[in-house]
Amino acid sequence: MELVLFDLDNTLLAGDSDFEWAQFLIHKGVLDREVQEARNKDFYEQYKAGTLDIFEFLDFQLAPLARHPRTELDAWHREFMTRSIVPMIGEPARTLVRQHLDRGALVAVVTATNSFVTGPIVREFGIEHLVATIPAHEQGQFTGKPRGMPAFKAGKIERVEAWLESLGLYLGSFERSWFYSDSHNDLPLMGRVSNPVAVDPDETLLAHAEKSDWPVISLR
Repeated sequence: MELVLFDLDNTLLAGDSDFEWAQFLIHKGVLDREVQEARNKDFYEQYKAGTLDIFEFLDFQLAPLARHPRTELDAWHREFMTRSIVPMIGEPARTLVRQHLDRGALVAVVTATNSFVTGPIVREFGIEHLVATIPAHEQGQFTGKPRGMPAFKAGKIERVEAWLESLGLYLGSFERSWFYSDSHNDLPLMGRVSNPVAVDPDETLLAHAEKSDWPVISLR
């Protein structure tokens, strides 16, 4: 069996679902535009620069989940999928996922973006497994905090290993393993698979990929 891992934002998607979810809530009037839009953009720039404090960001990103009932959040997310996400899914990304699934690989999306936002997106691709940052909840209500280690930088390795262990597997169980990503933030996990692939990479990842002779592809 082969293992195939995909980053989501700016890899399978031609955009960032975390960023767009906050922008969507601002558009809906759920978040204050004057205050929140600047913070959202600032966090996104920190992520691209590799300086993001993931816990500070999650305080910002998960807070709206705690202020609204799940039924309302789910309704917003359905609209978000139609308005913001589906237009960011290109046929090359769908085709690449289908090729790996058709070959019988164990396929998962591994993303720092929380599972509430990303779960329906991953299902849109026909992928069964999601390794993501988990928003904590109590009695059916989100708390606004993450549960356990966020799936960010080296945290992705921890989350992937825990997921594989739950299946009775580990990274060494596979003859070949892939991880597709656009971001230098994912270098820790890319270094743990046999076939790292840079997808429309940022400048830092591109330089590393060229130095390491990793494949560089585009899904745009």
